[in-house]
Amino acid sequence: MFGKNFFFEKEQHVYNKEAQNYIDNPKKTLGLLNKAIQMANERKDSLGEARDKLQLFFDLIKAYSKGEYKDVSKGTIVSVIGAILYFVSPLDFVPDFIIGLGIIDDAAVIGFTLKKISKELEGFRKWKNTTSIEKNPLDL
Repeated sequence: MFGKNFFFEKEQHVYNKEAQNYIDNPKKTLGLLNKAIQMANERKDSLGEARDKLQLFFDLIKAYSKGEYKDVSKGTIVSVIGAILYFVSPLDFVPDFIIGLGIIDDAAVIGFTLKKISKELEGFRKWKNTTSIEKNPLDL
């Protein structure tokens, strides 16, 4: 009842509330993506395979914000923005200043979110692979 999924759902709920403020605000979203990409680049060695998942999240948010991809529910967009907010937050479950451990919970939340929205994310991945979109996720 109170396993890891309960923890992730609880954390995601907190960050999803904040994500609502981003969903229709491309400038605010751009600032978040800038910060997240910078952090991802700084931690690329410790992110491992979560880095590719995070990049897919960045690409989805970019395409959605630009109006290029709308075949996704607002709930999924909120979940992805919430996961990105969790990633950039320095004071999450395992604080990011704890070297070597601070990224573990971030990667777990990214993985949890990916699993939760896998069907819609797979649809986006297929769309992305057949559409020529710019590679720069910061170009909102």
